[in-house]
Amino acid sequence: MKALIHTVVGALAFAAFVGSASAQSTPVREKKTMEFGNFSVSLAVKDIKASKAFYEKLDFVPVAGKLEQNWIVLHNGSARMGLFHGMFDKNIMTFNPGWSKDRETLPCFQDVRELQRTLRARGITMTIEADDKTEGPAYFQLTDPDGNTILVDQHVASPKR
Repeated sequence: MKALIHTVVGALAFAAFVGSASAQSTPVREKKTMEFGNFSVSLAVKDIKASKAFYEKLDFVPVAGKLEQNWIVLHNGSARMGLFHGMFDKNIMTFNPGWSKDRETLPCFQDVRELQRTLRARGITMTIEADDKTEGPAYFQLTDPDGNTILVDQHVASPKR
C-alpha cells in the first residue's frame, strides 16, 4: 500500500512539474471574450395573465410590453424575463448586444454580426442568420446540444468603431 501511495504521489509531483514547466515555456495568448450584452429568458406561456400574476407574486414587475399583444417583460433586480403567449413554441434564452440590464444603449459593444462571425469561425451553425451586409438592429439564432434555443437580438444601432 505504501508503495502505491508513493507511486501516486510521485506521479502527481511529476505531472505538476511538467505542467508548470510547459506553462512557463508556452506563452499565454489572451482570447477575446465575446460580449453578448443583456440576458433574459423568454418564456412561452399558455395563459399570459395567469403567468404575469404568478411572477408578480415573486415580486417581478412589468417594465415593457403590451399584455393585449400577448407579451410582457418583467424584472426583479437583475433578473429579466419575457412572457410570450402564442409567439413561439418553447422557451428561449435571449441576449441583447448593446443593451445594459436597464435597456440603456451601451457606448461600445460587439455588433451582432461580429458575434455571428466569431461563432461561425468556431464551427457553430446558426438556425437563423443576421445579414452580414447590414448595420444596426439584427438578430441570429442558434440551438445548443440539448435543443435549447438561443436568440442574439440587437435592438440598437451598430457601435461606431
